[in-house]
Amino acid sequence: MNKEQLRRQQALEYHAKGRPGKIEVIPTKEAKTQRDLSLAYSPGVAEPCMEIFRNPEDVYKYTAKGNLVAVISNGTAVLGLGDIGPEAGKPVMEGKGVLFKIFADIDVFDIEINEKDPEKFVEIVKALEPTFGGINLEDIKAPECFYIEKRLKEEMKIPLMHDDQHGTAIISAAALINALELQDKKIDKVQIVVNGAGAAAISCIKLYVALGAKKENIKVFDSKGLIHDERTDLDEQKKEFVVKSKPMTLDEGMKNADVFIGLSKGNTVSKEMVKSMAKKPIVFAMANPDPEITYEDALEARKDVIMGTGRSDYPNQINNVLGFPYIFRGALDVRATKINEAMKLAAVKALAELTKTTVPDIVNMAYNEKNISFGPSYIIPKPLDPRLLSYVAPAVAKAAIESGVAQHTIADWDAYEEQLNKRLGIDNQLLRAIGSKARKDPRRVVFADAENVKVLKAAQLAYEEGVAYPILLGDVNNIKDMADVNGIDLDGIPVLDPKSKDKETEAMRQQFGELFFQKRQRKGLNRYEAVKAMKERTHFGCMMVETGEADALISGLSRKYADTIRPALQIIGKDEKAGKIAGMYIMLTKRGPLFLADATVNFNPKAEELADITQLVAKEVRAFGITPRVAMLSYSNFGSSDSPEAKMVAKAREIVKQREPNLVCEGDIQPLVAFNKEILKENYPFSELVNGEPNVLIFPNLASSNIAYNLLQEVGDADAIGPILLGLKKSVHILQLGSSVRSIFNMVLISVIDAQMKGKTDVDEAIIKSPWWKRFRKVSHDM
Repeated sequence: MNKEQLRRQQALEYHAKGRPGKIEVIPTKEAKTQRDLSLAYSPGVAEPCMEIFRNPEDVYKYTAKGNLVAVISNGTAVLGLGDIGPEAGKPVMEGKGVLFKIFADIDVFDIEINEKDPEKFVEIVKALEPTFGGINLEDIKAPECFYIEKRLKEEMKIPLMHDDQHGTAIISAAALINALELQDKKIDKVQIVVNGAGAAAISCIKLYVALGAKKENIKVFDSKGLIHDERTDLDEQKKEFVVKSKPMTLDEGMKNADVFIGLSKGNTVSKEMVKSMAKKPIVFAMANPDPEITYEDALEARKDVIMGTGRSDYPNQINNVLGFPYIFRGALDVRATKINEAMKLAAVKALAELTKTTVPDIVNMAYNEKNISFGPSYIIPKPLDPRLLSYVAPAVAKAAIESGVAQHTIADWDAYEEQLNKRLGIDNQLLRAIGSKARKDPRRVVFADAENVKVLKAAQLAYEEGVAYPILLGDVNNIKDMADVNGIDLDGIPVLDPKSKDKETEAMRQQFGELFFQKRQRKGLNRYEAVKAMKERTHFGCMMVETGEADALISGLSRKYADTIRPALQIIGKDEKAGKIAGMYIMLTKRGPLFLADATVNFNPKAEELADITQLVAKEVRAFGITPRVAMLSYSNFGSSDSPEAKMVAKAREIVKQREPNLVCEGDIQPLVAFNKEILKENYPFSELVNGEPNVLIFPNLASSNIAYNLLQEVGDADAIGPILLGLKKSVHILQLGSSVRSIFNMVLISVIDAQMKGKTDVDEAIIKSPWWKRFRKVSHDM
């Protein structure tokens, strides 16, 4: 199976597995008892019905309309696939619904309409107005999309936007404002060339004009060349941008141009064309998946160029997800009757301004940078910036109020911003940030339990996603057979058998055994036992990490926790700076990520040890770009119990504060109190948690922590990542019994991030120098 076939299979499996599709409807009220049902439906439902009948605006008070957007398409211009019809476009519309939810907590019904006639399409959408708080038109071909949007905006009283037009326009306009500032150019003076005249291109031009660009300074090219005054084949939209000129080619048009906007197709611009542009040019090559000119070629042609594309693997990604979730969030929250020019311009300015502010650590971490800052390689916010919701949505809401289209006002903007941050948990970009950081600097990860289908699938996924270079330990033939039976492609992934009798493996085993013997010779281990131990995959894998043959180890899927951690401690050892080894889980909840410890290692820690564990976890949380806020949990609140355990937790907190006075750390405290700001303010106003919820939970013993994370995972519907082993010199992590492919993949991300933090490695150079690499190449081809 080649990579293209594999990616196709994975995409189909993703959409088909379990409940087909990507979305579901979940009740937001209790519906378990007869009383609940009588309130939810008959007879109780009659009361809100009559209230809405008497006052139609109460529909926003008693129903989900105010947070419900329809993503509507007829499938006539789906992504780069063209007119594939409404059914075939449905996966895209579901996907758009997912983006609305995860970035702005907006609920979506996707609606695919089997109608190409613009008049009929308009009538169908108009009839849906009572159901929705907003309408997102999607993937409707030009020129019909212009007419449809214009009619619906005139005749409907809820916010509506055709994202294909305005999304790209808003994001690229923000990027253009900043790029012009850096290049010291004025928008009303620059010469702009636009290649493409579809919905997105036309909308971009109109928005640039609204920002001050002059129509006479804009040359627009479609598939037939320059749009000029002698052409007779132009529709009404294109006629608006006619210039008086003779016919010319794109390369002629780009001479001395200040700005190039590409919304056409890949590889239509050459280096020579970029070289012919004016000094300090700006090039936004936004065709997907292949831009009009590659990032590398543009920078090679001109060192003074500012370059943007639609791709995530280069700086300055012009991505619609920076706009539509937050624009609709702001519009819905003030019950705007439309999305007008003022609101779009407010989004543009908010995005441009956000780029110039200090970038949070979690964003730096996500993109594997130390200090992202405003400049030629950063002219637009990163899609993983958690501030986008609380920055863009209020700007849009304010513009709606000031322009007179809002039906609801916001009196306390600070409270509104806090409410926005709470919707998803401001730090809930964590997993996406971790994945992005791993992808920027992948490391070699040893899988000690490779004779397992789930491990093989996770390793293949890690390799294909570019987050790690997997190394599989186990019987080569067994792994090959399992891969063949399950359609897993291991091409490019080395497989080593620690028990193999070939000379190279025996030499590695002997070398590793001798090193192990040196470490343990005065601790009850003889040379024979040390060499023999290297036939065990966890011992062998730990020694690969210790000697630099690999960067991280994942083990434990098929063996006891202690049997995995023991070799790691004996071979790699504890970090001298860490007072204790500990195990941490990350629980991804709607309130944001929670970091729980110790759930796996220390049974009944003493106060000093609990303080060590707290500092270990706080350090790890900071490494993820998040400021730790610690609650040291107990059944006591601030000395309300004088039991030994409660006193131990209070003492541990004292030790932590002596060592790190600036760390927000509270305890002894009950979870209910720690997470309830009102109880804290009323009863314990001195608490360090009054102004913010905890994100680090330290438990008094292993039993309570283990129980808590299991309950959160199974009953609280939180995703768990872990256990993450803290305090070792190098990256070793242990899988939970029965881990899913997704859980294993998440642990790969964690192990790669951990390896990045614990040491620099030139992975390519290390692979070339590996003594077993050439032999693997032969084995790989044989497989």
